[in-house]
Amino acid sequence: MGIRQFFSAKSTFLLLAVFPFGLSALSWDGVQPYVFSAVLIFACAALLLAHASIVKMRRYHKRLAKSEERLRLSLWGSGDELWDWRILSGELYRSSSWLKPVELTPETRDFPPNKQQIHPQDLGRVINLLNNHLNGGSAFFEATYRLRTAEGLYIWVLDRGKVVAYASNGSPSRMTGTLKNIHQLKEAEGRMQLFARCLENISDAVLVCDTQFHIIEVNPAFSSITGKNRAEVINSRFELSLYPSRFMQDIQLQLAKHGRWSGEIREQKDNGEIYQAELAFDVIKDEEGNPQQYVGVLSDITERKLREAELSRLANNDTLTGLPNRAVFMTKLASLVTIDAVHALLVFDLDNFKKINDSLGHELGDTLLCKLAQRLHTDPRYQHKLYRLGGDEFAVLLNDTNDIHTITSMAKGLLEQINRPFFISQHELAVTSSIGIVLFPDDGNDPQALLRNADTAMYHAKNDGANRYLFFNDSMNKQAVKRLQVENLIRYGLKEDYFSVFYQPKMDILTGNIVGMEALVRFITPKGGLVSPASFIPVAEETGQIVEIGAVVLRKACEDVKKWLALGLFQGRVAVNLSAKQFMLPNLCQQIDDVLEQCELPSYHLELEITEGTVMQSPKLAIDTMKKLRARGIHLAMDDFGTGYSSLAYLKQFPLNTLKIDKAFIDDMDNARGRNMVDTIVTIAHNLSLNVVAEGVETKDQLDMLRKLRCETIQGYYYSKPLSAADFAAFLADQKQRTRLTAIPG
Repeated sequence: MGIRQFFSAKSTFLLLAVFPFGLSALSWDGVQPYVFSAVLIFACAALLLAHASIVKMRRYHKRLAKSEERLRLSLWGSGDELWDWRILSGELYRSSSWLKPVELTPETRDFPPNKQQIHPQDLGRVINLLNNHLNGGSAFFEATYRLRTAEGLYIWVLDRGKVVAYASNGSPSRMTGTLKNIHQLKEAEGRMQLFARCLENISDAVLVCDTQFHIIEVNPAFSSITGKNRAEVINSRFELSLYPSRFMQDIQLQLAKHGRWSGEIREQKDNGEIYQAELAFDVIKDEEGNPQQYVGVLSDITERKLREAELSRLANNDTLTGLPNRAVFMTKLASLVTIDAVHALLVFDLDNFKKINDSLGHELGDTLLCKLAQRLHTDPRYQHKLYRLGGDEFAVLLNDTNDIHTITSMAKGLLEQINRPFFISQHELAVTSSIGIVLFPDDGNDPQALLRNADTAMYHAKNDGANRYLFFNDSMNKQAVKRLQVENLIRYGLKEDYFSVFYQPKMDILTGNIVGMEALVRFITPKGGLVSPASFIPVAEETGQIVEIGAVVLRKACEDVKKWLALGLFQGRVAVNLSAKQFMLPNLCQQIDDVLEQCELPSYHLELEITEGTVMQSPKLAIDTMKKLRARGIHLAMDDFGTGYSSLAYLKQFPLNTLKIDKAFIDDMDNARGRNMVDTIVTIAHNLSLNVVAEGVETKDQLDMLRKLRCETIQGYYYSKPLSAADFAAFLADQKQRTRLTAIPG
């Protein structure tokens, strides 16, 4: 179409628009040229105006589309969800832009419209906030609450909105807003709150500093530990008053090099109180790895250090005397041996200390040890050299000397200090001591050997009369070795059953008939033959092996007597010696009951011999044990009467049946004084309604004297030496035959 045709068509259109009803009445020829031109111009203007409007409209719609796209993308990018609520109709539009959208309810009469998705615990708060806004109480509605997703999980959201339209009556009709997923923020907030509560309540002090140790923040524990409140330390520099400034500089260098520093510190509070703490600093860095702050943790270890010091004191010091204990002594001795330093060791204990404990009580004995330790410790000669090894045994360790004169002077000084009287609880105690001395390396090349040899020398000093000192020598060592050999031999003999029982008869002094016998232990080895009781009994008593030996003797004696009873050879009692260690056994009565039951021997046929020294170790306990034995029908005899130190007051309380007069008194009867002593013992026994047995009778003169003194029973070589079980059975048979012949009329 040409331009002319276009304008012709357009003109026609415009004319139709201008003259919609009268155009047919007009003829084209009748229209004047100027009218046509005006119409044409008007038409062109209208056309241009319409075109401009269309272009403008298109541009508006394009901008609107872009704006909507930007809004949509912004919401999508922010993660927010757009909602539009038609309040009157209940219609709810939600953009649901979340990757995990909430369940949509397009139209509902619930209030709020998403009521079914709100957590029950949050619903009341949301309703109150929404009503407040709808009633004009707030410019915006804003609430955080938990919202259920389509998957049934609850997430935290931030819901914000505003009324945007009102009905004719002024009530809100439309409300729009956004819903933001803040679940991660809420979790982070919860963690931050948790961390804050932890810092508030943690017992350790926490401080945050800049890189110059200026304090930025502290927690409450910082004030309780350091004694400084928050206000006075904020922006001040963290310092340790008991350390030079260089100390903090070293910490800073370590932090720069390693990123961490830790150590123990001592610090003083403003009130002068000293506390100890573990301090640790760590570097806090930014995203680029540059140090920004230091965080320090201060743990109060004052109480722990005090406990450690106390435990160390208890571990290293004797609890009674406060002196360094055996463990510290052995460590020190080992160190001197290790560096091969010459030194001397003096080991000493108190003579007869056990008697003090037994007669005056253990409490007084402990007090005596404390006073002794205090006296020696305050003497400059023994300070830092004195140790308590245990019981009443002490040691003095002299470093860097083997000089005999120096060592002898120290030993004499010890004896002088110990010999000075002690005044305790209205008692004046005069005590003595025995000292054993060894030199390194002459008397041993290890701590155990040195201590063992010092003990050996001390025991020899005690045996030589006590209240003296002795240097260790080789002969002492030989005796110690022999003692060890005997100990090992006893152990082997018990294992191989080398201990047997011999019997020595007890005879009625008037009739000459046997009334009983004493069971005596014998140690017979296949190769070595008979081992003297004087050799193995003291060692067995010292090592405690005497308890096992005593049990063997008791069992074998009861077995033999049971046989002789069954054969009709014997009707009396067998006397078995109880050692002090045996007598003190807590289960002694039960052990004896078991043996009697196993051997099927009536208790009437058993007599137990106990020495004075045994019962006087603990008289009250002894009386209780003896009463239990007597209640079983067992007879009790006090052996070696007159050689100990028993009290007549106790003697009358002991539930005894028999007193045995020691052989030493029998041997002394060849003079008047000796006879009077035996007479006195017999008289005491009879006054206490006790039988009397005289042991060690070897001559007829002794027998005649004892008969005049009204002694009932004798025991000794005059009638028989101790016999083996087989020989004693023959002796019993012979005695029975003699008794039968004596009974037959002549």
